[in-house]
Amino acid sequence: MTLKVIGAGFGRTGTMSMKFALEQLGYNQTHHMISVMHDEQQRQYWHDIAMGKQPDWDAVFDGFEASVDFPSCSYYQDLLAHYPDARVVLTVRDPDRWYRSASDTIYAIGKATPRWARKFIPSIRQNAQMVNGTVWNRVFQDRFEDEAYAKQVFRDYIEQVKSHVPADRLLVFEVSQGWGPLCAFLGKEIPDTPFPNVNDSEQFQQLIRKIRRTFFMVHAAGVAGAVALTGLAWWAFF
Repeated sequence: MTLKVIGAGFGRTGTMSMKFALEQLGYNQTHHMISVMHDEQQRQYWHDIAMGKQPDWDAVFDGFEASVDFPSCSYYQDLLAHYPDARVVLTVRDPDRWYRSASDTIYAIGKATPRWARKFIPSIRQNAQMVNGTVWNRVFQDRFEDEAYAKQVFRDYIEQVKSHVPADRLLVFEVSQGWGPLCAFLGKEIPDTPFPNVNDSEQFQQLIRKIRRTFFMVHAAGVAGAVALTGLAWWAFF
């Protein structure tokens, strides 16, 4: 199986809605960060990539026909070179709204996990290395908390994608536009159901609160609690 659609848009530009939309259009399965968190082999693949190993893209995307979201969007140029017949969808969003959303969700999850856990618990350390190596360090040079810098990276990235991808293979798309532009670009019939609208911000907030509660209890339990947590996988919170 080969990728037919490469989602180049950053996380928090409607990528979960895009995942459901592409799968509804027949692109089964569509790769997303959630695909990584729920699959041990995927986590290992992307950790190896983050640590500098040359990726085997056909293995990484075995069983997938499309990709969206981090971490794959960070490698859209490599994917486009490897899958030259794929079409590229660049999901975009107002930079201010994007930054607020990303700060409150995907970035906040990492910050909710204590530094000691990221250092000493193997499963959490592996996950942190994967996310940092494919997203926060690779894309934002470990400066995401500098709002002006991060938003400029976001703007520059959009322009880079526009200049790199041939115009006839690129759709710049806001999910609020609905089925029309996407189906026209992909040559698909417009479904008779509404375009997916997956607003998962509250789910992220619940997850962040759960992570904080768990580590608070571990802290209260002291060394014994920390030892008991060594087998915990960060993605078990999902």
